Amino acid sequence: MFTLAFGNTMRFLAAALPLIMVLAYAIALLMQKHANKHKLLKSVFLFPYIMPVVGAVILVELLFAESGLVPSISNALGLPLVDWLGGPAAFGVVLLLYLWKNTGYSVILLLAGLVTIPEEQYSAADLDGASGWQKFFYITTPQMWYSVFFAIIFSLINAFKCFREIFLIGGTHPNENIYMLQHFLNNSFENLNYAKLSVASVLLLIVVLVVFAVFYIFVRRKEGFRS
Repeated sequence: MFTLAFGNTMRFLAAALPLIMVLAYAIALLMQKHANKHKLLKSVFLFPYIMPVVGAVILVELLFAESGLVPSISNALGLPLVDWLGGPAAFGVVLLLYLWKNTGYSVILLLAGLVTIPEEQYSAADLDGASGWQKFFYITTPQMWYSVFFAIIFSLINAFKCFREIFLIGGTHPNENIYMLQHFLNNSFENLNYAKLSVASVLLLIVVLVVFAVFYIFVRRKEGFRS
């Protein structure tokens, strides 16, 4: 069970972190030039993040439960029935829920870094005939490493917090595709198996520290090279 939980957790992190960063960075870049005019849009982006966990789970069930909107539409179109919450597709549903809840928060973090880049640098690049891609790689990206780093760390923390939604959807023993390391920790605690709980907790801490260290060293090297 530990192997299953650890593998699912790593698979979730490997899919969630790149997807949320690409999506959030793309949205932040689109909002960069008119960031001050998008105050209402920023609030809309943050709404899923502050939405109560129970409310998010109810929304998922309204969409993907056996009698939900998505299965009803699939049935009406004559498509094969899919067990969205009790089968392999549950992993995709949880990943989609994570992106919906947390992308907006990452957008705000990245946008805060983008607005600090002097507009004069882009104007000078335009005079030199730089393309959009050149401005992105040589002006924007080198000055965004720390903002990206903090966005990744917060996304990593929120990825582990996604257990709350998974627990409410599937309980203590959900589908094997969404049985996460936090399930193993919780079940070990309930069974008073403190040996397994301790070992799993230490391994979880090591994973978090390794991910943090890798990104931190990478960002420091990039910043050192730029300076």
